[in-house]
Amino acid sequence: MKTAFTTVPPTRLALLSFMFLLFSCTSTKKTTYFYGVPSGPIISTMTVPESIIQKNDILSIVVSDLNPNAAKLFNPDNQENNNPAAAPAKDVSGYLVDTDGNIQFPLLGIIKAEGLTKNQLKDKIKNLSKSKGLLLDPIVTIRFLNFKVTVLGEVGHPTVIPISNEKISLLEALGLAGDLTIYGNRQNVMVIREEIVPGKADQRSIARLNLNSGEIFTSPYYYLQSNDIVYVEPNKAKVTSTSSAIQWLPVIFSALSLAAIVITNTK
Repeated sequence: MKTAFTTVPPTRLALLSFMFLLFSCTSTKKTTYFYGVPSGPIISTMTVPESIIQKNDILSIVVSDLNPNAAKLFNPDNQENNNPAAAPAKDVSGYLVDTDGNIQFPLLGIIKAEGLTKNQLKDKIKNLSKSKGLLLDPIVTIRFLNFKVTVLGEVGHPTVIPISNEKISLLEALGLAGDLTIYGNRQNVMVIREEIVPGKADQRSIARLNLNSGEIFTSPYYYLQSNDIVYVEPNKAKVTSTSSAIQWLPVIFSALSLAAIVITNTK
């Protein structure tokens, strides 16, 4: 007397093996960073880019001079920053760049800051204070108080990362976000960057980087700028695993098993 639990037919074994390989195998090349990049120096002329001041940025501006008493006028209450009323609700005070791109600075009045680098704004404040005879040889220090980048998509911990030293690479940002998941598409990591062009409407540039190769090391997007957004899209394996076809696989396997049992019992 034959039972239902007999040797599995070779055709069914082949089908199951094929389905397993189809949906579970992933190329190592696609999950390895910098695949095939040789050891040794990588020539690159890139430097850490200067972030451009944008609307709603918060700036720390400190002025010093050979005459300390004169410099105090630019740093009210011996604080690093002024205009606390314009600061956000957090314990952060600074010069808020308003919707017109300006800051209100002591003694110098309204200064256009949007679209400038920190060095350009430093020079503007120094020249204005000297031309008005307020300071002799001013030293101006400017820092971003809201320097941050955002990492989204197929990473361990999507997050907004504040950067106190104003320097972070794409790889560091991904590391702080928990690295890419196994479903992250390493061949097409997107960096979205806001760009300020004087006299033109604000625009965004999009770069797509392949972390499987070594191109990241010579890319101008290796170092991120303030307000950059990094997006890691899902790979085909993730898309396939959530498709309706995959949802029907258990039903298909059950039907095949039932069919195999029926065929076996009828022999």
